[in-house]
Amino acid sequence: MAYQFKLAEKLLILNDRGQGVLVRLNHIKKICTDPKRRPSYLTDKTMESAIKYINRKFPNIDFRGGSQHLGSIQKQKSAVLEALHSFYESFIDVMEFRDHVYELLNTIDACQCFFSIAVNFDFTKNYLDLIVTYASVIYMLSRIDDKKALVGMYNCAYELSNGSSDPTYPRLGQMFLEYDHPWKKLSEEFGPHTKSVTEALLSLNLIYPRRNLSAEQWRSAQMLSLLASPAAMLNPACCETMACEYLSMEVMERWILMGFLLCHSSLNTNAGSQNLWKMALRNGLYISIIRDEVLNIHKLSEDFFDNLKGHSKRIADIKECKEFALANCGTLRREKRSFLRNALKELTKVLEDEPALLGPKALFVFMALSFSRDEVLWLARHAENITKTKTPEDYADSQIAEILYHMEKLRSLLTHHSYVIQRYHLQYLSQYDALVLNDTIQGMNVCPEEESVLLSSFVSTLSTMTLKNLNAGEEFDLKPFRLDWLRLQAYTSIGKAPLSLKDYPDIAKIMNMTQFHTRMMDSVNELLFETADLSVLCFHARVFEKMFSQSSEDASMHRYLMAFPAVCSHFSHCLHPLCPEETEDMEQQTLKLCVTFLEEIGRQTCTVVLDICAEQCNLNEKLLAKHSAEKISTVRNKKLKKPAPKKGDVAKEKPGTESLRKDRAVVSNLDKMHQTLTELCASYSMCSDLTVFRHILIPAEFLLSQLEIRLAKVMVQMASYNPSTQDIIRPSELLCGIQAYISSLQNLGSYISVDVSRLVKSVLLQQTQPLDSYGAQTITTLYTNWYLEGLLRQASSALIVHCPTTHCFINQNIENEQSFKAEEYSDICELRALTELIGPYGLKFLNENLMWHIISQVGEMKKLVIDNMDVLVQMRACYENPDAMSELQKKLTGCENVLKRMTIVGVILSFRTMVQDALEEIMDKHCYFLMRPIKCLKDFTDRETDIKVALDVYEIASAAGLSCEIDPALVVAVANMQTDNSSIEDEFKITCLLLVYIAVSLPTFCQDPNSLYRQEHGGHQNNIHCLATAVNSLAAAMLTVQKKNIQTQLEEFLKVASAVLLQLGQNVERMEIKNRDSVYILLHKIVQESPFLSQDILEKYFPYVLLRNAYREVHSVFIQSMP
Repeated sequence: MAYQFKLAEKLLILNDRGQGVLVRLNHIKKICTDPKRRPSYLTDKTMESAIKYINRKFPNIDFRGGSQHLGSIQKQKSAVLEALHSFYESFIDVMEFRDHVYELLNTIDACQCFFSIAVNFDFTKNYLDLIVTYASVIYMLSRIDDKKALVGMYNCAYELSNGSSDPTYPRLGQMFLEYDHPWKKLSEEFGPHTKSVTEALLSLNLIYPRRNLSAEQWRSAQMLSLLASPAAMLNPACCETMACEYLSMEVMERWILMGFLLCHSSLNTNAGSQNLWKMALRNGLYISIIRDEVLNIHKLSEDFFDNLKGHSKRIADIKECKEFALANCGTLRREKRSFLRNALKELTKVLEDEPALLGPKALFVFMALSFSRDEVLWLARHAENITKTKTPEDYADSQIAEILYHMEKLRSLLTHHSYVIQRYHLQYLSQYDALVLNDTIQGMNVCPEEESVLLSSFVSTLSTMTLKNLNAGEEFDLKPFRLDWLRLQAYTSIGKAPLSLKDYPDIAKIMNMTQFHTRMMDSVNELLFETADLSVLCFHARVFEKMFSQSSEDASMHRYLMAFPAVCSHFSHCLHPLCPEETEDMEQQTLKLCVTFLEEIGRQTCTVVLDICAEQCNLNEKLLAKHSAEKISTVRNKKLKKPAPKKGDVAKEKPGTESLRKDRAVVSNLDKMHQTLTELCASYSMCSDLTVFRHILIPAEFLLSQLEIRLAKVMVQMASYNPSTQDIIRPSELLCGIQAYISSLQNLGSYISVDVSRLVKSVLLQQTQPLDSYGAQTITTLYTNWYLEGLLRQASSALIVHCPTTHCFINQNIENEQSFKAEEYSDICELRALTELIGPYGLKFLNENLMWHIISQVGEMKKLVIDNMDVLVQMRACYENPDAMSELQKKLTGCENVLKRMTIVGVILSFRTMVQDALEEIMDKHCYFLMRPIKCLKDFTDRETDIKVALDVYEIASAAGLSCEIDPALVVAVANMQTDNSSIEDEFKITCLLLVYIAVSLPTFCQDPNSLYRQEHGGHQNNIHCLATAVNSLAAAMLTVQKKNIQTQLEEFLKVASAVLLQLGQNVERMEIKNRDSVYILLHKIVQESPFLSQDILEKYFPYVLLRNAYREVHSVFIQSMP
C-alpha cells in the first residue's frame, strides 16, 4: 500500500535535516577559512608535516610508513579526537543524509509518482526542495578544502588510540573522492531520476512564466492594487493555485537551474525544458546555495556542458542568456523595485485605514511580501558578487529602505490584526470550504477506504470550527490537517494508486485553497517566514550597511531608515538546531549591526536637532542687550541731526526680519532642517522597541544617548574657554544660549515621544560635576579654573579690586589694560547666572577649590608665626608699651608677607560670600518651599549649646547659600590641616599669635599709597578691606576647631590693633601716618563685619571720634577728586 512507504513524512524530515546539514557545512567552511576561528590543529606548525602527509595519502594512510610524519598526532591524540569530533560527526551526517536521499528518490521512482506544482503542490515542492538541498549539501562539501585534513587527522588519532580506524571512515573517505567534481558525479547519480525531476520542473511552466513578468506588465495588470477595482474590494482573493502565487521566484529559479543541471539530457529532448531553463538563465547571474554562498550559474553551466559531448548548443544558449542578463537584468530589476515601492505603499496605506480587508485580501499581502523579498535578496546577492559592471547604478538602490519599511509594516499589520484574519478565515473554512469540499467528495466515482477516511476527516475538522472557539481564546492547531493533506497527495500521486489525484483536479484546487485558509488560522508567522524572511542579509552585512548608507544620504528615505534595524530583529530566524555553536557569534554580529544602524540614525537626528538649536541660539543672541548700543546710537544721531552713514555701509538687519516672508515658496535653511527632522523622527514611529536575539533595544534611547553626549560637548564649546589667554564667555551669555537650546529641545517632544526633560536634567546635572559621565571637563570645571586663575589671581595682585559698594570686582585704572572687565564677570547678574549654570553641586566644587587656596595661605602664615614666635609672645604681653613695641617691631619680620597672604584669603572669602549670596537668591527663586525650613532651623540653632549640631545645621544652610556666623567649609578645611603631632593647645597658641601678628602689622598699610580708602568703591585700592572678612571668618573657624571662645580672642585682637594704631598718633610728621585714616576705617570694617564684636566693644579700645574724623578726611579727599 502507498501509505506504507511514508513518502510525505520522509520528505518533510529529510528536507529539515538537509537544511541543518547544509547550515552546518556552511559553518565549517566559514570556520576553516577564517584565520581567527580556524581550528588550532590546522595552524599548528608541529602539525604541518602530518597534514601534508594525510592530504597526499588520503584516504589510504599508511601508519607504519608514515610514523615519522604522524608523531605530532601521536603525542596529542586525545586532544585531537576531542577537538575534531564535531567536524567528523558533521561529515558522517552528510553521508547518512546522502544514503537516506538515495533511498527515498529510488522509492519515488519505483512508485512512478506523478508531480505537478498546480495539483499536488506540497508533494512536488518538497520533492524539488529535497533535490536542490541534496545537491547543495554535496556542493558545499566540495567547497571545504580542509575536509580531508580534518577527517584524516581524526581517524589517525582514533586508530592510534583504539588500534583500528573508525568504522565509517572508509565510506567517508570514498565519498570525499567521489565528489571532488560534484556536479559531474551528481548528474550521473540523477540519470535514473531524470523523468521524475523533469516532470516536476515542467509543471512550473504553468507558474514561472506567469510570475516572471516585467514591471510594465505588472503595472498594466495593476498587480497588488486594492483600488484598481473598488467594486471587488471585498471579494476574497483566491485562485486555483494560491500557494504558487506567493512561491518565491528565487526558489523556482534554483529548482529550474540546478534541476536541469542534474538532469541535463532533457534539455536536448524537450523544448519546454529548454525554454524554462533559458528563461531562468536570463533572470540573473547568481543563485543562492545557502546564506551568502552563491553559484555563478552561467560560468558553472558553461564549464559543466563544456565537458559533455553533444551539448555545444547549450553553451551558445548560456552565453546568449548571460549577455542578456548583463545588459538588461539590472535595469529590469530596478524597474520592478520602483513599481513595488509604490504598490507596497498603496497596499500599506489602504490596510492601515481598513484592517478588515486583511481577511479577504490576505493573499495580496503575502504576494507583495514574496515579490519584495525576491527583489531585495536579488539585489544583495548581485551587489555582493558583481565587482565590475558598466552600469553600477543597477546594483545599488538608495531607495531600498522604502521597500524594507513597507515590508515591516505589512508584517506588523498581519501580526497585530491576527484576530481579524482568523475570524474571517474561520467562517470561510466552516461555511464555504467545508461545504464545497463535501460536495466535491460526494461527486467522486471511486474513493478507497484510506483516502475516504482522510477526506471525511477534512470535512469534519472544518465543519466543527466555530466563532465560539475563537472568542473563547482557544488556539487552533491545523498542522495535522495539512500533514494529512500532504499524505493524501503522496498516496494519490503514486502510479498505480486506486485514486489518482490528477484525475480529480477539483479536489486538488479546493484543498490547496483550503490549506492556505488553514494557515491563516494558526501559522501566519510561518508563512511570513516563507515569504518575508530577510535574515540572509545578516550574511551580506557589507552590502546591507552600504544600502543603509545610501538610503541615509537620500533625504526622501529618512523616514524609512528604521526598517534596517527592524530587519535585524529577524536575523535569529536563520539559525538551525543542528548548528547551535554559531548562535553566539551571530548574536554578537547582529547586535553590532543593529546598534550601528540605531546609532547612525540617532547621530543624524541629533545633528539636525542641534543644528536647529544652534540656529535658534544665534537668533536669540541677537536679542541680547549688548546689541542695542548700535541702535541707540543711531536714534541719538538722528535726534542730534548728525550726518547719515556712507552708502557703502550696509545696515544690519533687525532681529526678527528672518520671519518676514514675501513668498511662501521661498524655503529658508531653518525650514529645511525642520523638514529633515520631521522625516527622521517619523522613522521612530515605526516601533518603540526591537528584540534582537535576547536583547531589547529602544531606538529613542539611542537618540537620547547621542543628544546627551553632543549637548554636553556643545555646552562646553559655548563657554569658549581658552586656558592660554584665559578667555571665557560671560556666564549670563552662556546661560542665555543654553536656555535657547533647551527651549528648542523641548520642541522635539512634538516630533517624537521622548523624555526631553530627563535628557536636559541629566546633561545639566552632569555639568554641575567636575567631570561628566564620559570623563570630559564640564562648565563647572571651566568656570572654577577661570575664576581662580583669571579673576582671583589678579585680584590677589590688586590688579582687580573688590568693590563692596557695587558688590563686584572692578579693574584698576592702570596702564596695563586687562583682557577682560572684571565687573562683567563678577556682578550680581553674572554670579546669579553662574549659580544657575553650575548649581549647588558646582558651587560646592568651586568652594572646595577656594578652600584649598585659603588653606595653603594659612599654612604659610603659620610658618611665619612659628618663625617669629618669641617676638610675637612678647608683643602680646606688652602691646600697651609704645617703647617696647617699637623695639619689638624692629625684630619682627614678614609683616608685609602675612598681611599680603591674609588679604588674599580675604579676597577669596569675599568672592565666596558674593557667590553664596547669589546662590541664596537662586534657591529662594527655585526652592522657596525648601529655604524656609532651612532658614528657620538655622535661626533657632544655638552654637553655644552644641557646636557639633550647629555645624551640621550651618553646613545645610551654607549649601543653600545662607550666610553663617561660622563657615562650616572653612572649619572642615582647617580641621584637616591639623597633624597628629600638634596638640590643640599648640594650635590655639599659633592662632592667637597669628591674630597678634596681623594686629601689630596693620600700621604697615599706612606706608602703602594704595591703601587709600575709596569712598565710591566702599573699599581700599589694594583690597585690604577684605582683611575684615578674612580675620572674622578665619579666626572663627580656627577657634571653633580648637574649641575656644571666639569673642574673647577677637576682642584681644581688637585691643592689640587699637593700641598699635593709636600709637600712630605720636608720629605726626612721619610717613607712617599718610594713610592712617584709611587704616582706622579698616579697623572699623573688621568690627562691622564681625558677628562676635560690636561697636561698644570697639569704643572701649578705640575712640569713636578718630573714626568720625577718618571718614570726614576720606570724604573730603573724595570731594576734591571729583571733576
